[in-house]
Amino acid sequence: MRLRILLLTLSFFLLGAAAAPVLAQQDILVPIPMKPKPKPKPKPKPKPRTNKPSAAQTRKAILNRLIANMVYVEGGTFTMGATPEQGSDADGDEKPTHQVTLKGFYICKYEVTQAEWKAVMGENSSHFKGDNLPVENVSWFDCQEFIRKLNELTGKNFRLPTEAEWEYAARGGRRSYGAKYAGDNNIDNVAWYKGNSNSTTHPVGTKRANELGLYDMSGNVFELCQDWKGSYSSSSQTNPTGPSTGSFRVFRGGCWINTARSCRVSNRFINTPSLPNAYVGLRLAQ
Repeated sequence: MRLRILLLTLSFFLLGAAAAPVLAQQDILVPIPMKPKPKPKPKPKPKPRTNKPSAAQTRKAILNRLIANMVYVEGGTFTMGATPEQGSDADGDEKPTHQVTLKGFYICKYEVTQAEWKAVMGENSSHFKGDNLPVENVSWFDCQEFIRKLNELTGKNFRLPTEAEWEYAARGGRRSYGAKYAGDNNIDNVAWYKGNSNSTTHPVGTKRANELGLYDMSGNVFELCQDWKGSYSSSSQTNPTGPSTGSFRVFRGGCWINTARSCRVSNRFINTPSLPNAYVGLRLAQ
């Protein structure tokens, strides 16, 4: 009897030991929860291409605008010098008045801007900076080099206006109504000068134009002419170009630092051809 009980006990023990690995194996086979895979990052959208013009395209656009801004001035005869509307402001070198006959020519409606100067010369030495401000701090010789390069680039025949052409255009040509300044007897309407400039130049074309649609012929910056400075004669002249030699070149129109008296259409100034300053720029003729 005792032997049978012992055998039964031993059998139960062996059965329990045999079952243990199965339970352990079942525990190992329980599924392990998996971490979700990270979503792939979206690919960056390609940046839109900008059709930025090249330097050559920009220069071409600037020069095309300059060409388009040339205004035809019909030829005619006018009285040059200290005409009655100039009154007691007239200086001695504006006398005697004399008749001048000119053939037709082109002149730009604006002073040469810094953007135009840079497009041709590749640099800008102006004291006041701004693409649409008139170029200044240039000499007569600098302007001749600018014109030479401009003509190479465009195939045109730009030049500085003669002193007679400049005054005729400033007075309004055949459309002139005899104003003291270029386009009006009230200088504030047509010019940047000492009384309103705040001691700086201003973008071209921001005052009222004269009878021919030309801007800033009074004030903003002085405008160089082609001529050497000479004395006036009472004799009538046709297409005058000034003396053949001299020491000083003429410039006209007054500037941002001048009083109204200096911005009159008949007033004359002179400068050595090699001397630049922050008062002097240019306007193209053709």
